[in-house]
Amino acid sequence: MNTPETLDFIVVGAGISGINTSYRLQTELPRAKFVVFENRHSVGGTWDLFKYPGVRSDTDLYMYGFTWHPWPYPKAIGQGSQIKEYLETCVAEHNLGRYIRFGHKVVSMSWSSKSAQWTVAVSHDGVFDEYKARFVILGTGYYDYDTPRQAHIPGIENFQGQVIHPQFWPENFDYSGRDIAVVGSGATAITLVPTLAQKAGRVTMVQRSPSYILTVPDDDTSPAWMHPFLRIWSTLYSWFVILFCRYFPTAAQSYLLNKTHPQLPESMGIEPHFMPRYFPWEQRLCWAPAGDFYQALHKPGTSIVTGKIKRVTEKTIEMDNGQVVETDVIVLATGLRTLLGGKIDIRVDGEKMDWAGRLIWNFSMIQDIPNMMIVMAYTNIPWTINADISMNRFFRVLKNMQKRGARTVVPRAPKDSPMKTEPFSHLTSTFYAEVEDRMPKYGTVGPWKRKENVPFDYINARWGDTTTGLEFHP
Repeated sequence: MNTPETLDFIVVGAGISGINTSYRLQTELPRAKFVVFENRHSVGGTWDLFKYPGVRSDTDLYMYGFTWHPWPYPKAIGQGSQIKEYLETCVAEHNLGRYIRFGHKVVSMSWSSKSAQWTVAVSHDGVFDEYKARFVILGTGYYDYDTPRQAHIPGIENFQGQVIHPQFWPENFDYSGRDIAVVGSGATAITLVPTLAQKAGRVTMVQRSPSYILTVPDDDTSPAWMHPFLRIWSTLYSWFVILFCRYFPTAAQSYLLNKTHPQLPESMGIEPHFMPRYFPWEQRLCWAPAGDFYQALHKPGTSIVTGKIKRVTEKTIEMDNGQVVETDVIVLATGLRTLLGGKIDIRVDGEKMDWAGRLIWNFSMIQDIPNMMIVMAYTNIPWTINADISMNRFFRVLKNMQKRGARTVVPRAPKDSPMKTEPFSHLTSTFYAEVEDRMPKYGTVGPWKRKENVPFDYINARWGDTTTGLEFHP
């Protein structure tokens, strides 16, 4: 193990969060010494990992793109390869590659109150090195990159065909003429079905319960100079739509179902395949650019089966309602395994810091963990929106530390008046619900309250209170 290199900041992850963080550090603190550790061998995070057919954004790229490098393409819904190219361009044009160390996996980080710094253990080519840093910023995303979510499907081990998880799509897999069953009804399934239907023999989407699927425009003819303004418009519009869904759920449901019905084949009605058991935005809304999902349903060989899977046999999927789906490929588009912190072992003065039950301070720090920021996202607005808001807040915290002559800042929940808590996600999606006991929580007042009001959160991060709930130590 080498003599530890001492840094001001360590950033973990070179996806959307890490790229944005490195740009902001470079711009706001040009004299700061920092590195970005990335376990993979390329930038992009999600967009470097996912390679399944048709992979694309499930949100508007004018919002998803960076404010300092607006999305330049005429399509607001970008393909995965295009988003990856965009991120690589951002890194190259802003000279961010000099900070990134690929193939470096952060294994553990240990805080010493005596020295007021982190010791970070990093694995690279089988060798472990240590680094020292004042601050660690986690841009590790919200799911497990190594292990997909394991949905319980009776008899799946008996299937003699190929079982694929979209997170690990086989390279050069030829599905031409194959009979494919896509299990799931979320954004991944809605993306896969129309793409697979172009070459497969048959494609059957097997869903336990439906999702809301909204047709959105595929092309944008706006001139490039308008793109920064489109980001503001799209963000505010999306926020108002979410508010409408929250306060007028029945009206929102009627609107979406009325939009859906005319796009269906004559032989297919709203029930049971397009009537979700929840109101809009209690789970994520799925997008279908130019209605590609609905168009695929008009093709012979593309169908939907709704219900509970009874069992999987050697060559079929049998449903509780008696339907049988013959298939030779099963694609498990059943969601991601939710995970914060990239499995890093975090310790403070020797004590292991579990995520479970700890309160989240201002959507960016975790109770009792000093000098650590984590970039998290709204559940219903693109990731980069809060990534930028969080950095604004972070730099103000640093300025407060400098004014006070503090080396350490740590979020502390009030001990004299314990507050009620709320779950990590207010969405009812299964992949959130099943890990709730392992996740941090939100409080109900002040800086511990869930952040979901984009305009207010921006104003608060720029000019609001960034000291309540924090302890500063010299």
